[in-house]
Amino acid sequence: MADITIETIASGLAFPECPRWREGRLWFSDIYRGVVLRLDPTTGDLDRVVEVPGEPAGLGFLPDGRLLIASVQERKLYRLEADGTLAAHADLHGIATWHLNDMTVDASGRAYVGNYGDASAPPAPPFPADLAMVEPDGSAHVVAEQMMFANGMAITADGSTLIVAETRATPARLSAFTIEADGSLIDRRTLVEFDDPHVMPDGIALDAEDGVWVASPFNEEVIRVSAAGEITERITAPHPYAVALGGADGRDLFVCTADTWVPEDAIRIGGGAIRRLRVAVPAAGF
Repeated sequence: MADITIETIASGLAFPECPRWREGRLWFSDIYRGVVLRLDPTTGDLDRVVEVPGEPAGLGFLPDGRLLIASVQERKLYRLEADGTLAAHADLHGIATWHLNDMTVDASGRAYVGNYGDASAPPAPPFPADLAMVEPDGSAHVVAEQMMFANGMAITADGSTLIVAETRATPARLSAFTIEADGSLIDRRTLVEFDDPHVMPDGIALDAEDGVWVASPFNEEVIRVSAAGEITERITAPHPYAVALGGADGRDLFVCTADTWVPEDAIRIGGGAIRRLRVAVPAAGF
């Protein structure tokens, strides 16, 4: 495990999650405070983008640049219009059996959205849940079943593969799917299983070699998994819940951290932060 000095570039947050790098800014949800924020990492300026009913989680962008936001408790997707208003994009009550979680959006505007399954928490066993795919027009379909707490998700740069962190599988794992032309998923397979029971993969990010950076909050590491499923790096970080690659050259790994995942405590403490470290392989596209 490598010890690397991590720079803190934003603090005083409650529970930052689901970071996305776009046009020189880091967009993320401060879930328990109900807002989407946007950070300029060069100046430290933090902008309030929008307040979201039912708490924001997964973020993604439509081809025209509009922001999609998963509402945790409402089990809906919202769309941020150019005039700053929120519009209903999709209702996932017919698929999601509990709160919505992370999300990724492909180049055509299709969104893949996970949900908790039920209200249980470890050590209770998880409730298997379906993974939803939302078309650009807001219609939704089940594209994978029996997901064990689908969490961080990412699509390879060529659009061929969806990778999903199944946080509460036994053992915890990253699963991969081949994406069909219509967005459906086939050929479910395990990219890597984490034998250490303290590794519970949360948010993920892909680099230019299809390596996967994984946030593992409970053993306080960010872990890189190669495209072949081998662990190549382990870096200590204070309770990391999500990661994103970006920066001027794509080699900044932004890490969302928090002292606790318990909502009332996270709001009271305000110990959430965005941290940054440098990595060797840039994000795809750099």
